[in-house]
Amino acid sequence: MDFIHVTGIRCYGYTGYLPEEKVLGQWFEVDVKLWLDISTAAKTDAIEDTLDYRSVISLVQHLVKTSKFVLVERLVSTIADSILQESDRITQVQVTLSKPAAPIPDFGGKISIEVTRTKSDL
Repeated sequence: MDFIHVTGIRCYGYTGYLPEEKVLGQWFEVDVKLWLDISTAAKTDAIEDTLDYRSVISLVQHLVKTSKFVLVERLVSTIADSILQESDRITQVQVTLSKPAAPIPDFGGKISIEVTRTKSDL
């Protein structure tokens, strides 16, 4: 199966366990892998025959910006489910959500959570 991979969607949001994360917010990075059949678009060269991934980028940015969950597990699952609900073309999605500056003392890495969902999971 074919897929479109969109990486590096940076968004500012207010999901987090700590009170300051909910008030001050933080940057998130999201990567999405979208499984769909692109064979028709490969022949026709028409955007109508594929997925306009700008809509997926906008959806991800909106969800990160407006959601106020305690856990990033809920946010990443909400993103995956919403992408599948918004597009009839997408059969499976993989979403990786990262906190590049998690508020953990003496930790300079990033935390990432990845989920894979299919239409049958909805």
